[in-house]
Amino acid sequence: MSDLIVWHGPNTRSTGTVWLVEELGAPYELRKVDVFGGATREPDFLAVNPAGKVPAIRHKNKTLTEMAAISLYLADAFPEAGLAPAIDDPLRGDYLYWSVFRPGVLEPAIITKSQGLELDPRMVGWGDWETVLSLVERQLASGDYILGDNFSAADILIGGALGWLKHFKLMGENSSIDRYIDRLHARPAYARMQAANT
Repeated sequence: MSDLIVWHGPNTRSTGTVWLVEELGAPYELRKVDVFGGATREPDFLAVNPAGKVPAIRHKNKTLTEMAAISLYLADAFPEAGLAPAIDDPLRGDYLYWSVFRPGVLEPAIITKSQGLELDPRMVGWGDWETVLSLVERQLASGDYILGDNFSAADILIGGALGWLKHFKLMGENSSIDRYIDRLHARPAYARMQAANT
């Protein structure tokens, strides 16, 4: 049995965790969960994640949930994969910022926009959709990836969310972001994740 188990619901946000593990090159056991059939509400899965959400992982008897936390943890647990700057690397702060940008800023802005919600900007910790998108565009102006020339686990988080937006036609044409998504989707680990997503 592998030291790493990934609970994954095909065609859900947990695809990003499968992509990450494929990029790590680490052996893992994939346990598919029928999210749309209600399996995340079953006692067996609730014992893994009481919130009833994927992804979830178990690594060396440590269970962890929440996509960004899993990403930060695994990238540090497998440093040989080079998906996270070292603690003393000047890019470490940027990496941490963009890793939590997805759940803390990008996803709330996506939901706010897609649901047509009107929120007082003083009452929430994220910006309007146009501002959030402009932050990503400005960051990508410095290189091919979120950290410039270095692909990292943060690209899976940010690029994965942007890829979903494009897939569901929630974002129009955007040349810099479209090129970014194309670069990410050309990675061999992304193709392996897609094969596991069925």
